[in-house]
Amino acid sequence: MSDTMQAAVVPEPGADFEVVERDVPEPDPGEVRVSVDACGICHSDVFTKEGTNPDISYPRIPGHEVAGRVDAVGDAVDAWDVGDRVGVGWHGGHCSTCDQCRQGNFLQCENGEVTGLSYDGGYAEYMTAPSEALARIPESLDAAAAAPLLCAGVTTFNALRNSDANVGDLVAVQGVGGLGHLGIQYAHAAGFETAAISRTPEKESLAKELGADHFINAADVDAGQRLQELGGADVVLATAPSSDAISSIVSGIGVDGSVVVVGVPGEPVEVSAMQLVQNRGAVEGWASGHARDSQDTLEFSSLRDIAPEIETYPLEEVETAYGRMIDNEARFRAVLEL
Repeated sequence: MSDTMQAAVVPEPGADFEVVERDVPEPDPGEVRVSVDACGICHSDVFTKEGTNPDISYPRIPGHEVAGRVDAVGDAVDAWDVGDRVGVGWHGGHCSTCDQCRQGNFLQCENGEVTGLSYDGGYAEYMTAPSEALARIPESLDAAAAAPLLCAGVTTFNALRNSDANVGDLVAVQGVGGLGHLGIQYAHAAGFETAAISRTPEKESLAKELGADHFINAADVDAGQRLQELGGADVVLATAPSSDAISSIVSGIGVDGSVVVVGVPGEPVEVSAMQLVQNRGAVEGWASGHARDSQDTLEFSSLRDIAPEIETYPLEEVETAYGRMIDNEARFRAVLEL
């Protein structure tokens, strides 16, 4: 193995990517080194690219949708072996000792780390990560397909399985994009009556292919009213980051229904308190998951043949790939193959 590697680095906030040669990192005692096969590009990578998080130090390698194999383990690691197929998602490690960790809320760890923000991520041939941040990838999953499941996948899967929806309930997925096209598949596979909501009528055939029982063209009809005609949604999974779109579907929830927001808009979401009071409804949020949640997502996806629609790029085309993802031109996830 060479002592150096190729990596796409953000040298400073707002700068273009630089593909450079770097030394291969050595794992600390509690870390694992991963030989990266693929790394998805996520909208959240903008935090690193543009420097919107003041805690990021530069230069920094982004990437929190990492699929690869264990290449080396630290002296204190006994849970992983060289050659294991692993993934690293947004959850980049936790302390295990703070109040949130002691309650099992590892994603809310008071000292938690985020892959690609707190430390270098997967836009590189190799990376290191705390051993508790790793999820096992089934051999049946292709690396490029597995990578987006470590963020977009776990976000939608985890939000649905932690909702109050039961088999046969009406679950609506607002948005048929990077998050939504996976949410539809998970909702269908979980046995929900699934409705897809989009302002793009051309996406109806795709939504039906992914498992939607109903397609609601929000450009032509009132989505909330249409959901009420279907009996009222038990859960609406809001994946498109549009405040107006989220506000418009609150009226579609049934009694004790909820809107679960996973696509975060830049503006506040206006909600009628009367609508919530009348239906005992709720608007709540859900943020991805920890490593075990990611592993559950990967295993369920393998079991039910759920996969993202992806575009793949070599590391040298990182600027193009990132631009297509950020500009919402990719269908539906951009992945770097290394």
